[in-house]
Amino acid sequence: MNQEEIVSILEEIGLPFAYDHFAEGESPDPPFLVYLYPRSVHFAADGIVYHKINRLNIEVYTDIKNPELEKNIETVLNRHSVFYAKSEVWIESEKLYEVLYEMEV
Repeated sequence: MNQEEIVSILEEIGLPFAYDHFAEGESPDPPFLVYLYPRSVHFAADGIVYHKINRLNIEVYTDIKNPELEKNIETVLNRHSVFYAKSEVWIESEKLYEVLYEMEV
């Protein structure tokens, strides 16, 4: 999956989004998301990168728990045959929930 396809999926989700973070003072009201490629897990063969695989994180931030929003996001990911792992944490200092979708692309 290339960058254009990922951006298209994020647009389909319908939330404001940015790569890694919003500029200071420009963060929208929740819900919003950020995405980033925190590392790669390439497949090697014969001492070279045979197949490039990047880890993609989609971080969804909400001020209240929103199962319906999560269901909608997962519907979009499933529609595009994206396999993901999901976790969640409350960020006390920000007063936000972070729902993290981790996948390889």
